[in-house]
Amino acid sequence: MAAKKASPRDDSNERLVCRNRRARHEYDILDELECGVVLTGSEVKSIRNGQMSIEEAFARIRGGELWLIGSDIAEYPQATVLNHEPKRPRKLLLHKKELAKFAASADERGLTLVPLAVYFKGGRVKVKVGLARGRKLHDKREKLRQQSDRREMREAVQRRRG
Repeated sequence: MAAKKASPRDDSNERLVCRNRRARHEYDILDELECGVVLTGSEVKSIRNGQMSIEEAFARIRGGELWLIGSDIAEYPQATVLNHEPKRPRKLLLHKKELAKFAASADERGLTLVPLAVYFKGGRVKVKVGLARGRKLHDKREKLRQQSDRREMREAVQRRRG
């Protein structure tokens, strides 16, 4: 029997578009939330091509709504007149209860909302937003030191076994 071939719909079920690597280094992520995004057609096509960056983006609560600010979606070349503005603010979609919970937490001193990843889920674009507390330079160094210590211990155990 031949193996069952995956349909194109299954492939797009969970496809990562971009990840904010700096966020996990510069912040302690306290909580994560999945949000939908309001986009135009040319933005979706550009995201499908992987033309999105969230390295310098952040989320803000304005007028009882959550907005993604500073994300960059490159213009789609085939959408001549109907193209979008690359760095416009984009509305994030989530339930009112989730927004109220996140808003209360984000109002605390030193907490910020940082986009962690953008991906397709069931054909729709989703953004994972994290509630984060900024790290100081010495915290970053301590984390790197701990990671290198763990790596050395793993290598020592593997050498001893092998």
